[in-house]
Amino acid sequence: MCSIMAYCGVCRTREEFEESFDQTVSRGPDMSRIIDTGKGLLGFHRLSIMGLSEAGMQPFELDGSHCICNGEIYGFRPMKEELIRKGYTFVSGSDCEILLPMYREYGTKMFGMLDAEYAMVLFDAATGEFIAARDPIGIRPLYYGYTPEGTIVFASEPRNLVKLCVTILPFPPGHYYKGGKFIAYRQIDRVSHPVKDDLETVCTNIREKLIAGVEKRLDADAKVGYLLSGGLDSSLVCAIAARKSDKPIRTFAIGMDEDAIDLKYARQVADFIGSEHTEVFMTREQVLDVLEEVIRTLGTYDITTIRASIGMYLVCKWIHENTDIRVLLTGEISDELFGYKYTDFAPSANAFQLESEKRIRELHMYDVLRADRCISANSLEARVPFGDLDFVEYVLSVDPALKINTYGKGKYLLRHAFEGGNWLPDTILWREKAAFSDAVGHSMADDLKAYAEEHYTDIAFEQKRRMYSFAQPFTKESLLYREIFEKYYPGQAQMVTGFWMPNKSWKGCDVNDPSARVLANYGDSGK
Repeated sequence: MCSIMAYCGVCRTREEFEESFDQTVSRGPDMSRIIDTGKGLLGFHRLSIMGLSEAGMQPFELDGSHCICNGEIYGFRPMKEELIRKGYTFVSGSDCEILLPMYREYGTKMFGMLDAEYAMVLFDAATGEFIAARDPIGIRPLYYGYTPEGTIVFASEPRNLVKLCVTILPFPPGHYYKGGKFIAYRQIDRVSHPVKDDLETVCTNIREKLIAGVEKRLDADAKVGYLLSGGLDSSLVCAIAARKSDKPIRTFAIGMDEDAIDLKYARQVADFIGSEHTEVFMTREQVLDVLEEVIRTLGTYDITTIRASIGMYLVCKWIHENTDIRVLLTGEISDELFGYKYTDFAPSANAFQLESEKRIRELHMYDVLRADRCISANSLEARVPFGDLDFVEYVLSVDPALKINTYGKGKYLLRHAFEGGNWLPDTILWREKAAFSDAVGHSMADDLKAYAEEHYTDIAFEQKRRMYSFAQPFTKESLLYREIFEKYYPGQAQMVTGFWMPNKSWKGCDVNDPSARVLANYGDSGK
């Protein structure tokens, strides 16, 4: 990960910019630079992943134009060779150095050409304007806000903007900003060409596209590790990576010290694929001690996101403090495509599809946000193979009648795609899903709810929750999180659309807790 920030006008003081920008130095602890373009300031905190020499430091410059980018441009080498043939020269091995030449050649059409996870801001010296863009899923974070004087400011995280801007909002994924407008260049949640393939063809394509998505994310000049929960998604990522690597991969799992559900399954996977595996344990005291820091880091009040972040934050902290790994592959963005436990209750195939599209559209505020913040706060980079653009576009386009759970087993297409081939033990491949926040140990969520219960009487809870008209807290736990959020991001609740919850309009999903444990079909998921 890296951190970027752009003040697109005359800044009141450089010191004010520096103070705000340094809130996210953990995203890029290797080297920092701020430049004055003459029209505004660009800042970059670097975490070296590709092109590790100082020559890869940003902002990059081309004839007075400058660019900052937090991202990975996959398949950049052929594009770089084409640009060299056009007469451009390069001084580093950084993938992001191609962006300014691409902009000169293709203008804003370049954004739709990138196979990338990125957030970028470019200063065009010829026009004197700033242009910003974000990848179609929003895997890399980007926020914006306006100062009291009306100047737009872009930054990797909202905490960069709290002291500068009146209102802070997430930059819309799949858009670029130019001339004061946000313009869509790729809306991946909208299916333009439905896939009519039969089930076996679909599953073959799912397998091959996911393998390709993992393989391209193994390309790094820094060391790579893997988060392994023992669930289907992270296990598949690790199994593919192990088969594509010429030496054992390093995997990491975390759980509560007293009732970790998934650690035994993660160990089974690690033994099966031959990884060098590490188990990390967390205690009730650690969970409660880190709660406020996790909420400050996330910039959200959402219950699901916070619960699921605590284990991820602590395992990433352990990795940062005890290894020299810089890149982590994770299993996010599978549920949104293939289904959650609650989507078993979808009343129709079309309802399932609409829910999947909604989840992909809002993903940057929930699971993707969680992975980015927990990993980047510990000076690591997240890579998400299930978020590969070709993979996401294909699975979203598959006939929802094939994706809806009519098989008696959720995520059937993904499981069947890797059936045979000795990728995983059948006990893992066909195991019931458990949410990560539950699988680290049911005691963790119970401890958090009990801790919140101690903070408020019933009367105080009713009085305090009614202070918030937007995303009103509905449990003592949600009120506790909201009050911590407001401490660091006062009045900015609309950065998130609300609480991540099952679709309450579906029969069986009208619940008051986001945990899959409260659903009637949870079954053997927590065993």
